[in-house]
Amino acid sequence: MALSAELDTAPDTIEATLNYIVDDGTKVFTVTAGPGGQDVRSGGTPDLRRMVIHNGRPYARGFALERDGFRFVQHDTKVADFFDEAEIKRVYYPEMETLIKAESGAKRVVVFDHTLRTADDELRESKKIREVVRRVHNDYTEWSGPQRVRDLLPDEAEELLKRRFAIIQVWRPIRHPVETYPLAIADARTLSPDNLVISERRYPNRIGQTYAITYNPAHKWFWFPRMRRDEALVFKVFDSMKDGRARWTAHTAFEDPTTPPHARPRESIEIRTLAFF
Repeated sequence: MALSAELDTAPDTIEATLNYIVDDGTKVFTVTAGPGGQDVRSGGTPDLRRMVIHNGRPYARGFALERDGFRFVQHDTKVADFFDEAEIKRVYYPEMETLIKAESGAKRVVVFDHTLRTADDELRESKKIREVVRRVHNDYTEWSGPQRVRDLLPDEAEELLKRRFAIIQVWRPIRHPVETYPLAIADARTLSPDNLVISERRYPNRIGQTYAITYNPAHKWFWFPRMRRDEALVFKVFDSMKDGRARWTAHTAFEDPTTPPHARPRESIEIRTLAFF
């Protein structure tokens, strides 16, 4: 079966260096680059830590969005060319809306953004896409989650914000199995609010916020070796409910010690959605 196809070859655990941050009191921010460029990060002190990362494939069916913050799913797509923006919006957006409704139980899902990333500098520049993010982070904060609803659905926002909503993302490879810079994701139960450091994202037309993450030895990390195009990681980066369920998921690209020589650079897409319940 696809979920277990890599079980025989990948190790149960690996050790890799993850890039955390020390909250040293300086303002943390990222100046976002234009298409094909590279973001510039500033503030805080980098904190490189060797961490054990667990192979999530043996446990794939046991992860729960509300408990662990993520789900690993077999999910094919009819998109022929992920470098065709019009096809992504026409084909992939509806596929993701359906997937997230099924995985989360949301009544309404609004896809509002997607990002293509690659670890290949030449491809990044030629296709005008983004680099992989090699710092532990969560994409929204207590402020920027609701603010995204106000930005995107201004006429409905105040009514929508009276009820539960979440920001749910989906990540997948777009061509080849992932051989370099896979995505690691931490069990949400091991992430403390004390680990969250506000980091500004400065765009030409607005200011956003994400969380940079400080080191915590309790963090339990997972990765899914050699993820393929017909596999996807569904994960939560904001939830308005504060009842003990998963609200954030720390995640990062990392340098995989099992990467083979002459590996193909990672190419991936992440999609961002507002999910209303």
